[in-house]
Amino acid sequence: MSERQAKPPLTLLLASPRGFCAGVDRAIQIVELTLEKFGPPVYVRHEIVHNRYVVEELERKGAVFVEELDEVPAGARVIFSAHGVPKSVPADAQSRDLFYLDATCPLVSKVHVEAERLHARGLEILLIGHAGHPEVIGTMGQLPEGAVKLIETVADAERFEPRDPEKLAFVTQTTLSVDDTSEIVTTLRRRFPAIAGPHKEDICYATTNRQEAVKSIAPRAEAMLVIGAPNSSNSMRLVEVAERAGCAYAALVQRASDIDWTALGHPASVGLTAGASAPDVLVDEVIDAFRERFDVTVEEVPVRRESVQFKLPRALAV
Repeated sequence: MSERQAKPPLTLLLASPRGFCAGVDRAIQIVELTLEKFGPPVYVRHEIVHNRYVVEELERKGAVFVEELDEVPAGARVIFSAHGVPKSVPADAQSRDLFYLDATCPLVSKVHVEAERLHARGLEILLIGHAGHPEVIGTMGQLPEGAVKLIETVADAERFEPRDPEKLAFVTQTTLSVDDTSEIVTTLRRRFPAIAGPHKEDICYATTNRQEAVKSIAPRAEAMLVIGAPNSSNSMRLVEVAERAGCAYAALVQRASDIDWTALGHPASVGLTAGASAPDVLVDEVIDAFRERFDVTVEEVPVRRESVQFKLPRALAV
């Protein structure tokens, strides 16, 4: 091989698990099966999951994405996104006689039920999460306005003053950093020993597993790329986890075309993972882009096996 043709060697450390989780897979199936069963158009309130490639593929099949229900024509079919919606949204759909399907991830629905259960006990509810995220808006919208207080940081937890420290509870967004959330919960428990929490950890299995996979790779990787969308909470958290685990360079990319090859430099090893809304086709695209520039060896680094599956709505049962 000539010197011009020679490519520098590179080991791609491929995180496992990565990419689609069961909740995302279920949400996409709901849109696809609704299109198959009833035909287009099918309206979807907000991005079904936070990934432009997925959204554009569904648009090509006949899905129409809208911001609010008033954009949906009377008599149409509408699907709510995987992130969950406030109670006012299905109520609005019912009042307009819209046929709707709820693609909310069952693990998000579990947090909704937990918040309602704790509120029914007369407890003041704290939600650990990020302001403005659709999941946070949906969870806060399960209870009367003002019933849920948002806690974003340890500083928020230190400043918060409850109505009654003996009547306090917390729930969390499902896609947070495990480490960040642990620090906030520790602060709340120190300040308010009587605080009630969820029966089981709210951060979903997929978020936890993908963060663990990144932590296992980071010490061996000179750089880490996370395939995902900038509005995807779990993807952004993976970049932060990589940085905290010692990666000198960690970046979020939506597609292979987003890779900053100059910033990446000439590493001998790169970690690669994908957020829970990113399909495998985008992982393959990034690997192919590396193969154009490097002599690539792909090493899969397994941390957990995932076998979780969620049932589809009865209206779509075969």
